Amino acid sequence: MREAKRKVAVGILLLVILSSFVCAEVKDRDHWVSAWSTSVHTPLPFPGLSPTPVFENQTIRMVVRTSIGGQRLRIRFSNAYGSSPLEIGAAHVALTDHGSLIVAGSDHVLTFGAKPSVAVPIGAPTLSDPVDMKVAPFAEISISIYLPHGTPGSTTHFWAQHDTYISGPGDFTAKSEIANPTEKKSWYYLSDLEVWTGDRTGAVVTLGDSITDGVGAKQGEYGDWPDQLAKRLALNGGAPSLAVLNEGIGGNRILHDGAGINALARFDRDVLAQPGVRDLIVLEGINDIGWPHMKPRPPTDGISSKASPFAAGEVTANDLIAGMRQIIDRAHEHDIRVFGATLTPYEGADYFSEDGEQVRQAVNQWIRAGGAFDGVFDFDAAVRDPNHPAQFREAYHSGDHLHPSAAGYMAMAQAIDLAPLQAETR
Repeated sequence: MREAKRKVAVGILLLVILSSFVCAEVKDRDHWVSAWSTSVHTPLPFPGLSPTPVFENQTIRMVVRTSIGGQRLRIRFSNAYGSSPLEIGAAHVALTDHGSLIVAGSDHVLTFGAKPSVAVPIGAPTLSDPVDMKVAPFAEISISIYLPHGTPGSTTHFWAQHDTYISGPGDFTAKSEIANPTEKKSWYYLSDLEVWTGDRTGAVVTLGDSITDGVGAKQGEYGDWPDQLAKRLALNGGAPSLAVLNEGIGGNRILHDGAGINALARFDRDVLAQPGVRDLIVLEGINDIGWPHMKPRPPTDGISSKASPFAAGEVTANDLIAGMRQIIDRAHEHDIRVFGATLTPYEGADYFSEDGEQVRQAVNQWIRAGGAFDGVFDFDAAVRDPNHPAQFREAYHSGDHLHPSAAGYMAMAQAIDLAPLQAETR
């Protein structure tokens, strides 16, 4: 009897030890996943835009919205395009109340290697230390940085989805509200917010241009198609839980620089470097087609306008297909599934041409039938006018026949089949 009891006790002890190892193993499977991200770039070279700001002895408070939640977070800042180290004198993170006001009691100091300040090297990113802070899905988060020395806004994202608040002289990172701020529609030096979450949580990267960035939707209402896709995924439930990361840059192209470096050049940083990424949706190419056909602006000095500076960048359908194949192959090397989105109509846009429309149709045919993508989402079919397929439906564009309206973005998000995104990865 005594021997039997001893064996039972030993068995129980082994079960306890085994359970502890299993629990530790499950815990170790938790990982960092990007809950919000944006693609940084240099200030856009478009006429009529404000000069690049220079911040000195000022606080910048930026607001972002996560698409998944977690119990811990960390922030990635970027000095990708700086010409000198980015000196952040102080940084805080908090839940947003409204405007520049934060939720009382939610403020946390950000540190970098346990220090409250950091100098980010030229061309580099830096991660903050993790912060124990509960973040709910679709929460707005305020991230404040203090820049003590003259710092050009050389690493930015022009089309922010929320106002950014810039203080007068002083460090206001710990203040509940910034009094009388200057408001901008851009983010500065901020590229990523990551949360610590379970192993079945992942991220979908949406790589594109202004139609992914959300131009045409009202800023602050999160009406772009990636945000509307995130809402659909959250409402659909099931596993895995998926963040949707918007890596669109207005004016971006696959094969040529211009508005941001080309998509092939930024691919490693904006896709492969995202923690937890498992899927990629590609919607890009319309600027490659259109920019070489940009109509010269009317002269302002009586002198005839020169030809478009982009004319030498004309592309064929095969050029764009080769670029897309590069994206697919590079993603597959990292076990990332790639979904192709057909290029949306653009007849009526300033840079429309019949030659360009033939290229768009040929590229879309390859996306649909070429078999290179892991799946296809037909945005073209979702928004085109059935009576004039080269154009948007009237209610689906924002007035320029190029960028969707909120209704158009909703139609695009609705055209995405959620099942392959939520299927387990290979």
